[in-house]
Amino acid sequence: MDAAFYESDFFKWVILPLLIFLARMADVTLGTLRNVFISKGLRKVVPFIGFFEVLIWLISIRQVMQHLDNPICYIGFAGGFAMGTYVGLLIERQLALGMQVIRIILPGDSLPLTDALSAAGFGITIMDGTGSKGPVKIIFTILKRKDIQLAQELIQRHFPQAFYSIEDIRTARQGVFPKNAGISSKIDYLRSIFPNQK
Repeated sequence: MDAAFYESDFFKWVILPLLIFLARMADVTLGTLRNVFISKGLRKVVPFIGFFEVLIWLISIRQVMQHLDNPICYIGFAGGFAMGTYVGLLIERQLALGMQVIRIILPGDSLPLTDALSAAGFGITIMDGTGSKGPVKIIFTILKRKDIQLAQELIQRHFPQAFYSIEDIRTARQGVFPKNAGISSKIDYLRSIFPNQK
């Protein structure tokens, strides 16, 4: 492309703001993922992400500063920040990194649910407790984030009125975890074991 294209109004008011938007979106996405990796204790990859994050930011801010007379560049810069935050969180959700703990409180018979959780490969710990309406069973299980959907499916199927909470944990040692398999295949397997359950 010749110099006339870069000096044209089309490049100045359309292409350049779009490039700034994409660059800003990329650097904020990397920044969001960097913060997530730090919180999950994945420190080895963080410096590489930080390097490219800052490099892209420098390129985009340089273009904004060179075109202070173009308000569309400001919109592209701010819009890229907003979209980068969204995309970064979306990617983090798909990666499903880290571990979580589920605490389940059951006012009745916990055996169907504990059997289903054990059959799915989850390690469980059961405690007796007392709630506001009488005795309860408290079930603890630590699991990988990618298995949360399976655990919630089991709770909904075997004890839909159960109270449960989910929290992030930074590290966990030892333990019992499901073998790597797709969620749908695990659910189909459990349905074959418990055919009478809906």
